Amino acid sequence: MRLGILSKVFTRPSLEAVLDAVAAAGLECIQLNLESAGLVPMPDEIPAGLTRRVRAEAAARRIGIASVQGTFNMSHPDAEFRRAGLRRFRLILEACAPLGASVVAICIGTRNRDNMWGHHADNHTPEAWRDMSGCVREAVRMAQDAGVTLAMEPEVTNVVDSAEKARRLMDEIGSPHLKVTMDGANLFHTGELSRMAEVLEKAFALVGRDIIVAHAKDLSQDGEAGHEAAGHGLLDYDRYLGLLRACEFRGPLLLHGLSEAQVPGCVAFLREKLGRITNGKGTANARE
Repeated sequence: MRLGILSKVFTRPSLEAVLDAVAAAGLECIQLNLESAGLVPMPDEIPAGLTRRVRAEAAARRIGIASVQGTFNMSHPDAEFRRAGLRRFRLILEACAPLGASVVAICIGTRNRDNMWGHHADNHTPEAWRDMSGCVREAVRMAQDAGVTLAMEPEVTNVVDSAEKARRLMDEIGSPHLKVTMDGANLFHTGELSRMAEVLEKAFALVGRDIIVAHAKDLSQDGEAGHEAAGHGLLDYDRYLGLLRACEFRGPLLLHGLSEAQVPGCVAFLREKLGRITNGKGTANARE
């Protein structure tokens, strides 16, 4: 696994300064948020030459662009909002080839009009699934044309709020261009934390073969949780990383949900855990 971070963890006045901070932290890759390059996250235009500059500056520091952030609310109840999101999303996809990136992170979203990661009571309605799946289907068609793979993340506050629903969506769309971002801290509905091993194992059994990106953060409670820095909460990291290893995941493990001050400690925590698993001292599979 390559240890990386979401670029927005580091707030700096320039792209170069952001990348310098990533390199100084000993990290190998990033999920690029275009804010780190001076734009808004989902711009209406990407200046000519910017993507080549980003790629060159990252390469000069031996930092890979593991994924690009292309998040908008794909479950928003307003059809025009979703269409506008898809128009901007196309620009993100078109930027991937010159960036040397092949994965775009998406947000399945919610019926919450104000927060694409906020829960809404209508998330479980047939209409929410219909609107979301139609938007994702169109995004997947665009991604296929661009030679890009989309990484969706099951989150308890979203329309796709479980690994079961992620499996359902992938099976319905039936494209190799739709895969999964696995975040162990985002899988626990209210009352499920006491069944951590069971929930994690079931999630990996359902979508483990389709994980293309993994996140490293933590949780202090179940339900609308998952907002602690890695190693600062209740997630069983030995089991989580062991399950990633057991499904032969070799992609990026990206830190987020942390402050810049927490980065060194979280990097040391993950390197120690990964070292133990690699050396056979940690939880190597779901049944140990």
